[in-house]
Amino acid sequence: MSLFATLSRSVALAVMLVVTSPAALAQLEPTDEQRQAAVEIADSLRYGHYADITFDEAWSQDAFQRYLDILDGQRAYLLRSDIEPYRHLETGMADALFNGELDDAFDLYNTFSDRQRSRLESLLAKLDEGLDFDFESNERLEIDREEAPWASRQSELDELWRKRLKNDALTLALTDQDSEQIEDNLRQRYEGQLTRLEQTESEDVFGVLMAAVTSSIDPHTGYLSPRQGESFDIQMSLSLEGIGALLQSDGEYVKVSSLVPGGPAERAGVLEPADRIIAVGQEEGEMVNVVGMRLDNVVDLIRGPKGSVVRLDVVPAQAVDMTRSQTVEITRDTVSLEDQAAHGEVIEVERDGEPHRLGVINIPTFYVDFDAWQAGEEEYRSTTRDVAKEVERLKEEGVEGIVLDLRNNGGGALQEANSLIGLFIDRGPTVQVRDAQGRIQLYGDSEAGTLYDGPLGVLVNRLSASASEIFAGAIQDYGRGLVLGTPTFGKGTVQTLNELSHGQIKLTRAKFYRISGDSTQNRGVEPDIDFPSLIDPERIGESSLDNALAWDTVQNVQYRRYGEPETMLDKLIAQHDARAEDNANFRYLERQSTLARQLREQHTSVSLNREQRKREMEAQEAEQLSLENQRRRALGLEELDEWMDARTDATESVTEGIEDAEATQDSEGESDEDDALAVDRAYVLESAEILLDYARLQDTQRLAAKR
Repeated sequence: MSLFATLSRSVALAVMLVVTSPAALAQLEPTDEQRQAAVEIADSLRYGHYADITFDEAWSQDAFQRYLDILDGQRAYLLRSDIEPYRHLETGMADALFNGELDDAFDLYNTFSDRQRSRLESLLAKLDEGLDFDFESNERLEIDREEAPWASRQSELDELWRKRLKNDALTLALTDQDSEQIEDNLRQRYEGQLTRLEQTESEDVFGVLMAAVTSSIDPHTGYLSPRQGESFDIQMSLSLEGIGALLQSDGEYVKVSSLVPGGPAERAGVLEPADRIIAVGQEEGEMVNVVGMRLDNVVDLIRGPKGSVVRLDVVPAQAVDMTRSQTVEITRDTVSLEDQAAHGEVIEVERDGEPHRLGVINIPTFYVDFDAWQAGEEEYRSTTRDVAKEVERLKEEGVEGIVLDLRNNGGGALQEANSLIGLFIDRGPTVQVRDAQGRIQLYGDSEAGTLYDGPLGVLVNRLSASASEIFAGAIQDYGRGLVLGTPTFGKGTVQTLNELSHGQIKLTRAKFYRISGDSTQNRGVEPDIDFPSLIDPERIGESSLDNALAWDTVQNVQYRRYGEPETMLDKLIAQHDARAEDNANFRYLERQSTLARQLREQHTSVSLNREQRKREMEAQEAEQLSLENQRRRALGLEELDEWMDARTDATESVTEGIEDAEATQDSEGESDEDDALAVDRAYVLESAEILLDYARLQDTQRLAAKR
C-alpha cells in the first residue's frame, strides 16, 4: 500500500501542468544512520529470519516491484518512462540494501513525490475553475488498477484523473451535497494531502523502502522507526488511551482489521472488521478526511485522552459503494484486565419437552497479570485460573457440556493457551515451535488429572488467531471435543523485536505446529462443523496478506486420543443442517455471505452516470434489504425501509446498553433491541444445540459398549 495512497479522483489537464515545476519538493536523501540501519536489516533478514531467504535477482525483482506497488499501487502517478532510469534496481536491490546504497531508491521516491504534488496542484487548480460535470454520460471508472500496465503517455493519466475527479464529485453529490459543498470537501481533501506530502521527511521514505524490503518476505516482519518503536512500546504497556481497534492500510483507505476484546469500539458495537474509515473528527469541530492519509497519521488522529470522544465516518464492510457511510462516536478508554476476563453462562436447550443445561465460557484473549505473578501473589489473574473457576461453577450447576467461545480471540500469552489445554487433558504435548535452524521445542501439560472431562466444544471464527488456534488445534487433535464455526485466521508465526542502531526490526523467528504435525500458518484450524460467516476470508486473515509464509508440516508427536468425534460428524452435521434450515438467523448468514461475495465479484467498476449509479446501488442494496427483511419477518420483527437501517438499529441498540443476551435465546417475540445481538447469538445457541447432540451420541455409544 502507498505511503500516500492513490487518490480516487480524476481531471483532464494539459501536460504542462503535470511537469514538475521549479517549486518542486525538496529532494530527500538517506542519512548515514539510515544507510547503516539498512545494512543491519539486511543482515537480520539473512541470518535471523525463519525463512531461508536467497537474496538473488529474483528477490530483488520482488522487492523492487513491492516498492513500486507501495508508492503507486493504482498506477495513477508514474509513467513507464519515470521508472525506466531505476530498472537496474530490479536486479540490484539486494546489493543496494547490503551495501547501504539507498540513493537511487530515494531518487525514485522523489520522482513519485514530484508527480504526486503536480497532480494535487492541478486538481486544486481545476477546483478553482469550478466543476462542471453533468453526470449524464455512460462512462465507467475501473475501481482496482493494481494489475494495470504503467501508462506510456501523460494523456492516459490525465484521462484517468478526469474520471477520478468526476467519480469523487458524484460520490459526494449522491450524499445530497450541493456544488459548493462538493468543491469545499474536495479542496479540503487535496489540500490536506498536499500538506502531508510537503511534510514528508527522509525517515518516511526510508520507512516505505524498508516496508517493501521486509514485506516481500512476510507480512509480519517490518521496520519500526524510532518514533514507531516508541509508539509500539506504549501500546504494549497498555498506557495509551484509544478506541481498541487494530487498523491496517487497504489501498487508499484505512480499514479495521480486528477489535480489541473488551475495548471501547467492541463495547460500543459501532465498528466491524473490514469497515473502512474515511474521516476522523474530535467531539467538536470539522471532520478530517483521511482517504489517502498515512496509517500512522490516522492512528494519531484517533488517539486521545481517556473519556474524550472521537467521531469516525465509516463505510460498513458489507457496503458496495463508498457513498454509504455513517458517522459513529466512540468514547476513548483504556482496556482493563477485567474487561478481557473470561466469563461464563448457562444456556437451556429444550429437547422432547425436557430442559437441558449447557455451559458457555467466553474467552476474549489469553491473558495473565504478569506483575502480580512475578511478585509472587497467589491470587493473580490469568485465563486458565478464571476459566477453571467458571468450569467449577458450571459443573455445580449441572451442565451437560461446555462450549469455549474463542471467537475474536486474537491470541495473547502462549503459556496460558498451553495451561488451559491442561484443564481438559491428562498430561501431554500441546504445541511444537520450530525455529529457523529447524530445532523443535515441544510444549505440553505436565500436571496430572483433568478439571473437566465431559463433552466439550470450541467455537471459533476468522478472528480467532495465534494462541486460540493452538488451543483449538490441540483439542481437535486429541479428539477431546468438537471445533465449531469458521476457519481461523491462520497466524502461525512467532515474531521478536530487535534493536537496531537506528530504529527496531520486528522479525519472524519461528513457526507453530500442532501435535499432529500440521502448521496453523496460513490455513488456520478447519472446524469440524462449519458455520456461515459475514467476514470475507479474502479481506481478513493470514491468507489474505501478501507474501504470507506457506502452510507445511513437521513430524507428529506421540499423544493419546481421548475420543473419536469424527465418527459422529455425519449425524451431527445432518442434525445441525436441519436446525439451520429452520433458523432465520442462520439462513440469513448463509445467504448474506453468498450475496456479499457475488456483489464483490461483480463490483469491478462504477458508473459515472448519476441515474445509472443510483440504479446499481439501489439494486444491490435491494438484494441486501430483501434478505434482512426475510429474516425479520421470520422472527416477527418490524421490517426496515433501507438496508443501512440494519446497521444503525444494531448500533443504537448496543449503545443503549442492551446486555441481556438471554432474551435472544427464543426467536419468538424478539424485540428490535434484542435483534442487535440476535445474529451473533445464533452461533452460541447453535453450538449449545450441537454439543447436546454430541453428548447424547456419546451416551448412546457408551450404553452400546456395555451391552
